[in-house]
Amino acid sequence: MHNISFKEAFWFWLKLGFISFGGPAGQIAIMHEYVVEKKKWLSESRFLHALNYCMLLPGPEAQQLATYIGWLMHGVRGGIVAGALFILPSVFILLGLSVLYVTYGNTDIAKGILYGVQPAVVAVVVLALYKIAQKALKQKIDYAIAIAALVSLLVFKVPYPLVILSAMLFGLVYLRFINTTTKQGTSKQLDEVGYAINNNTIQRSYTKGKWLVLASIFLSLWALPFTLYQLTSDAAFWQHLSLFFTKAALVTFGGAYSVLLYVSQVAVQQLHWLTQTQMVDGLALGESTPGPLIMVLAFVGFMGGYNHFGGSILFGSMALLLTTFFTFLPSFAFILLGAPVVERTQQNEQIKKVLGFVTAAVVGVVANLLLFMLMALHTAHIQNAATLWHYFPALWLIVSLIAMKYYNLNMVLWLGISAVVGAVVHSFL
Repeated sequence: MHNISFKEAFWFWLKLGFISFGGPAGQIAIMHEYVVEKKKWLSESRFLHALNYCMLLPGPEAQQLATYIGWLMHGVRGGIVAGALFILPSVFILLGLSVLYVTYGNTDIAKGILYGVQPAVVAVVVLALYKIAQKALKQKIDYAIAIAALVSLLVFKVPYPLVILSAMLFGLVYLRFINTTTKQGTSKQLDEVGYAINNNTIQRSYTKGKWLVLASIFLSLWALPFTLYQLTSDAAFWQHLSLFFTKAALVTFGGAYSVLLYVSQVAVQQLHWLTQTQMVDGLALGESTPGPLIMVLAFVGFMGGYNHFGGSILFGSMALLLTTFFTFLPSFAFILLGAPVVERTQQNEQIKKVLGFVTAAVVGVVANLLLFMLMALHTAHIQNAATLWHYFPALWLIVSLIAMKYYNLNMVLWLGISAVVGAVVHSFL
């Protein structure tokens, strides 16, 4: 099909796993620059076709795109290697940070670092909400859906998956019976010459038998841990953890910020695996590491295992690895099973329009997450209400917004600056 070196691709995916800061937009930009512009492994049209499919799926779109591109270049082994190397560095970095957090998190210097980082992380979510809203809220109906989602979650405590499902169903009804008109756009002719994989390349596909075998393997991989749990002394905990994060992975439409609210509702308020403040701290750790932001779920899993088993770092680490497994297994399945079908079909405009309603609902979901984080930030510093330092989180939140929005300071760099400022300020408390 092409002469792309597997060894060269391997080293690129490994490098990407260590430098993929900046969220999905930055990660996708890095892939585009290297894969399309620099190496000419994929043409623009094939890259965009893969990206459009990944944007429609639940889960981290950048990791799924890496898996898709790896599959296009080297089949199943290429997809597995690309998707796995995209997340493995962040898994072990976050594991180390989680251990440090529970070991030294109560020391003065750690408290000081988090004192500055927490409001900076809330500022990151504010900016993310702004960007999502800019893209998603284009018509009055979009604003109505976003407000309805926020009210459903905040006032009526409707479960997050039900909100997303309702938005999808409403979109289907709206397009079918209320607004049946569609705008016809014109597609730009893209250059296909000089690329190893382009629109003239033979498309990869499976036989029906191979597809069924691969589907059976994914199903077996998902089910195998449940059998092994029966050999443990607390099978119920491991089963609940596995089912919970599988469900979270399947409803992650609209990016990691949207599913964080669902995870917070269950893990903090129902299961009591961690506190509101620890959830914000976990988001700070996730923002500070390369890889997809949904890796913050691994921190939630770590805290669940750590607290459930009486402060055990071993069981916390096991829970983190299992959380990672069940969070990303569906993404591999979506790509390696769905990509051959997508390669033979054109983009479905109706599906894209329905998912637009879901994105509008995600605006309301992220707004509710922001309120949750603001409450956690307030609770974390309420003990300083009688002092001037009580106002530092609000002040630093505003400073962070200005620094990242108007001066375009790098998010990771700003989190580092916030850690230093927080440590200095906290030393005077």
